[in-house]
Amino acid sequence: MRLDKFLANMGIGTRTEVKQYLKKGQVTVNDQLQKSQKLQINPEEDVICVNGEQVTYTDYVYLMLNKPQDVISATEDTQHRTVIELIPEYQHLSLFPVGRLDRDTEGLLLITNDGQFNHDIMSPSKHVAKTYEVTSKHPITDEDIQRFSEGIELSDGEAQPAQLEKSDTDLKSFVTLYEGRYHQVKRMFHAIDNEVTALKRVRIGQLELDADLEPGAYRHLTDQDLDLIFKN
Repeated sequence: MRLDKFLANMGIGTRTEVKQYLKKGQVTVNDQLQKSQKLQINPEEDVICVNGEQVTYTDYVYLMLNKPQDVISATEDTQHRTVIELIPEYQHLSLFPVGRLDRDTEGLLLITNDGQFNHDIMSPSKHVAKTYEVTSKHPITDEDIQRFSEGIELSDGEAQPAQLEKSDTDLKSFVTLYEGRYHQVKRMFHAIDNEVTALKRVRIGQLELDADLEPGAYRHLTDQDLDLIFKN
């Protein structure tokens, strides 16, 4: 593997940032200063350091993506652009989205190639909460909040109790779910004689969407981020 590709894959920085680290003499391979981004290394055997700190090789990647609208949560599609196409640097690692957001839904989407990580987040038994900012046709009422807390009856059975909260804006609210059914938020609002006009996921567990991420942008998850996901 090329040295610059390895460093970028391990989250040290973008290809441009990695190039600057090499140019400034901040990278060593087996205690030897290296400035060539094209140097071929064995990530499982060679010792690579940046500013004296060893970069540990891992096969797994964990990313936070701010999913834009009109992009689908899939690995490939013949008609629409996919979220994986937004991440060209890591497509060789067989990435996939953790769960899915509808095509017209935007916001926080996790991307990985770790199947166990995906299972731990999506399994109903894990109770990892997902919070959405909802723009609706009508303002929500106290009665709506009560109905959500008791569980809304849907065509495929009663949904688990969910938290519905008012926001400072009349037509915006926040919904926190502990399960993931097809079009669930939209169907729950329809059941209370309301309609969703815009939907954005803003939090998974206690991990909030990074406000600095523009739609279509992504970053690596930190260890603190990973802890927040499973902290309800």
